[in-house]
Amino acid sequence: MKKSKMVLQLALLGILGVAVLGSTLRIAQMGDDYRFFDPLVEVKHLLDTRAYRPAEPQALQNAAIEGMVEAVGDDYTVYVPPTESEDFEKRLIGEYVGIGAAVNIEEGYLTIVTPLDGSPAIRAGIQAGDKIVEIEGESTLGKTIDDNIELLMGEPGVPVNVTVERDGERFPVEIVRDHINTVQVKGIERRGENDWRFMLDEERKIAYIWLTQFTPGCAAEVREALESVGASKGELNGLIFDLRWNPGGVLREAVDLVDMFIDEGVVVTTRSRDGDEDVDRATTEGTLPDFPVVILLNRFSASASEVFSGALVDHDRAVVLGERSVGKGSVQSVIPIPSAPGAILKITDRNYYLPSGRSIQRTDDSAVWGVDPTPGFYVPLTQEEAREVARARQAEDIIRDDADNLHAGSRFADPGWIETELRDVQLAAAMRAIAAKIETGEWLHPGSDQPVTELAAQAELKRLAEGREQLILELERLQRRIGAIEGGTDLAAADLETDLWPDETNVAGGTVEVRDAEGNIIAQLEIVNESLERWLVGAGLEPKP
Repeated sequence: MKKSKMVLQLALLGILGVAVLGSTLRIAQMGDDYRFFDPLVEVKHLLDTRAYRPAEPQALQNAAIEGMVEAVGDDYTVYVPPTESEDFEKRLIGEYVGIGAAVNIEEGYLTIVTPLDGSPAIRAGIQAGDKIVEIEGESTLGKTIDDNIELLMGEPGVPVNVTVERDGERFPVEIVRDHINTVQVKGIERRGENDWRFMLDEERKIAYIWLTQFTPGCAAEVREALESVGASKGELNGLIFDLRWNPGGVLREAVDLVDMFIDEGVVVTTRSRDGDEDVDRATTEGTLPDFPVVILLNRFSASASEVFSGALVDHDRAVVLGERSVGKGSVQSVIPIPSAPGAILKITDRNYYLPSGRSIQRTDDSAVWGVDPTPGFYVPLTQEEAREVARARQAEDIIRDDADNLHAGSRFADPGWIETELRDVQLAAAMRAIAAKIETGEWLHPGSDQPVTELAAQAELKRLAEGREQLILELERLQRRIGAIEGGTDLAAADLETDLWPDETNVAGGTVEVRDAEGNIIAQLEIVNESLERWLVGAGLEPKP
């Protein structure tokens, strides 16, 4: 049926005299696509009619699609089924419908960490520390966070009734659900609802902006924050821009942010697999005055964070302090699947390149990747210090009635106080460096003079070695369990393992021939190490009978 249809299409095109090479190739491609799905249809039919435990059709479809996506070998290409698309979009744009509160589980009950700025929770009088003991008459005790959140979310304008416990008393509260926009642009401390302090050092006029994610509109919010400290009027002497733990987001927002700081030149170049390029360039309109900028990065800063920091470094407009970034140099497009309403394919279709032409993409073969700190500005955090900094940052998200008392005695202009009280050695180092630049015209180098690439490599090797040690310990635990079973039975694990050749055989330096189904040699491969057998067994190969 399919083949007859294709022949008819080709015949008609020939009669009409409009068959061109492009059309023929497209039709041939369609034929290839149809043939590609033939075995999938056959397998599905067999599973539906013969499998002892048949699978639900939607689960089969999702698994087939996810398998194709996984075969691409790209961690950032992801299929999102219709049931998960709402959560995906919420994470992408930082907007959802609900009561607007950060929550946790404490003493078994859902507990408000903080209501969010301008949220329905704020309007209903919900406070940090409140326990939500019931949602629509249903107890939250023992439920997971996700289960409780599902009860709280819903349609905008529709109320949800909860029972709140505060200071030992319980009382009912009606909260009217609404669209929630999470705040991504924050300052050094919260002074109240929708009120952040962006000036870190009033005397030296040093500002601080903490951008948690590149969501739609964040560039405009950053400009508004900078306007509030007089940046466009020349009243700002320095800026610390914190992108630690920032996973990236919308590339356009990163481009717009870079454009605020430089007045000409390439911001970023994106390139498809066939070589097509899109080049974003800076414009003079809206460019801020020239003042020193320190960007804070760590090993969790990715994607748009790297576009922004890499571009400013390449244009000699900022220094980077902290650690080497993630190394995500690819761009994804979000494409709806018409035949499955609500389904989405987030697909890597381009790589981006910094103004210098460098790709920061990390692969398994990469020795250097990401955006490195400026020489002399490599300042790492220990795991414990990172946890302390994260806790301090989360504490600043909380909206409290006693915010003035909370910040009494805070000395954010003092690097020593930041270092000892907040345990944030990176922010303290940035303060010292930028203060020296303002006062002397020269940057203070708070980090090691050792080459940054060497320091970053040492840190990554240490992490990888620690990860390997954990795997070795797990293998030793498995071996002990195997030994216990072998000692108590007549079984031997070695008898149950697939063995492609004797263990004493040295294959390194040898070759592997790959033949097709007809026996023709299609490749000859050199064996470079002794782990080949393990990889072949893991790939599902077995000795030929």
